[in-house]
Amino acid sequence: MTAQWAWFTLILAGLLEICWAIGLKYSEGFTKLWPSLFTAFTLSLSMYLLAKASQSLPIGTAYGVWVGIGALGTAILGILLFNEPISLSRVFFLTLLLVSIIGLKMA
Repeated sequence: MTAQWAWFTLILAGLLEICWAIGLKYSEGFTKLWPSLFTAFTLSLSMYLLAKASQSLPIGTAYGVWVGIGALGTAILGILLFNEPISLSRVFFLTLLLVSIIGLKMA
């Protein structure tokens, strides 16, 4: 896999991490069938894509970017979908997370 495809795969894996994390909320502790199946499917696919990307990228970078995309996206969607609190400090640290993701990509 080329480096460009590895990064594309890693970003897709990170986006799927957001999907399964949000799916956890909708599954209500795996008590709802369709959200639970969605969560399991996106979790499995996300991990598979992370594993594929890590064949070409350093694991520390791949894992850090994967977690960062998932954490950043999940926090933003938590604010938008679930009315989670937003504060100046939360925005600041989410911005730092974004800068860290970009930094890992550039390093």
